Amino acid sequence: MDLGTTIIIVMLGLLLLGFPMMVPLAAASVIAFAFFMPIPHQIIIQQMVSGISPVALIAVPMFIFAADIVTKGRTASRLIDLAMTFVGHIRGGLAVTTALGCTLFGAVSGSTQATVVAMGGPLRPKMLEAGYKDSFTMALIINASDIAFLIPPSIGMIVFGVVGKVSIGELFIAGIGPGVLILLLFSAYSVWYAKHHDIPTIPRRTWLERGKAVINAGPAIMFPVLIVGGIYLGWVSPTEVAAVSVIYAIILEVLIFRSVKWHELLEIARSTGLITAVVFILVGAGTTFSFVISFAQIPQAVIGALALDSAGPYTILFAISIAFFIGCMFVDPIVVILVLTPIFMPLVNNAGIDPILVGTLVTLQVAIGSATPPFGCDIFTAIAIFRRPYAEVIKGTPPFICMLLLVAVLLIFFPQIATFLPETAFR
Repeated sequence: MDLGTTIIIVMLGLLLLGFPMMVPLAAASVIAFAFFMPIPHQIIIQQMVSGISPVALIAVPMFIFAADIVTKGRTASRLIDLAMTFVGHIRGGLAVTTALGCTLFGAVSGSTQATVVAMGGPLRPKMLEAGYKDSFTMALIINASDIAFLIPPSIGMIVFGVVGKVSIGELFIAGIGPGVLILLLFSAYSVWYAKHHDIPTIPRRTWLERGKAVINAGPAIMFPVLIVGGIYLGWVSPTEVAAVSVIYAIILEVLIFRSVKWHELLEIARSTGLITAVVFILVGAGTTFSFVISFAQIPQAVIGALALDSAGPYTILFAISIAFFIGCMFVDPIVVILVLTPIFMPLVNNAGIDPILVGTLVTLQVAIGSATPPFGCDIFTAIAIFRRPYAEVIKGTPPFICMLLLVAVLLIFFPQIATFLPETAFR
């Protein structure tokens, strides 16, 4: 067997046996170095170390730490109260509140799974009590949480920026436009759903109550303002803003809200360390695997077979969208970014496509794939949190996936949705 066939068989076999994704990646790379590649074996260690060496990756554990702190605290409940006071009275207001709350918390945490946990816990019972079907409720929470992958801080954008050698600050800002567009589409669908199913409304809040909600949530709202504003104005880099986010999360939850005790920070830090270790092992193994497939010239073979080397920008962008979307239906998003980005970036550069647009499109497709059957990772997070069977969790997802795919198509034909803000801020 040749190298390509061997690594595919090894990876599929280990995945079917239930090994986590880092094991098939590493095993395939080791077998390739041992039996197929006439180069010193120590290079495999060099590749793994080089994969986790970029300075920009320092932001990853800090954003994870900040997300863990605010997930443990009261930020989520205050953001929910804020959204409810302003939109709760409209038809479908509770569903709109859920979408808006997921967006706001995503701008604080940058984690889709943390958003599912933080928003799903308090909001799902309220939506069920108001008359929403559970399939709609779970699908809304899962897919609205994916907005967290688009708007800053986004770990997916950090990884893409490192692998694709693209400005992470510009990627952060570029994700805001598509994120807001998705929020508007989900909100419109929620209003239609509530009218169609005759969901009752709640009384309008007074301006005094709204003022109190703004004051209570003000410190939490400052979180995304610091992140986006600092990067947009050029005051801080993404790595620096990650450090600021940790400090602000501690001030917010320990000193202002007093929802997290000082001694609890050690346990949160330990949890962050475990998650970071998994992420960095994936990054190191994925970088090594990318080196292997590049050595075997598998990307060139794939591109040649699909005739993409002579394709136009639209064809390339659709090919990228399809590849990342399908990949994340089966594999961890970080792995997909690590493996597929080196394949497509030479095509992107040769075709003169804006890499910021590509990074935003890739991040969107990764978010969509993460919530799409059969193996989207957010689906299994929802199963664990909501304790509902797989079939019930995915039942209501098709309309949301269609809206997300619509946004992806709009991005391809109207790239200004993503590029307008970065061009204003950086170019």
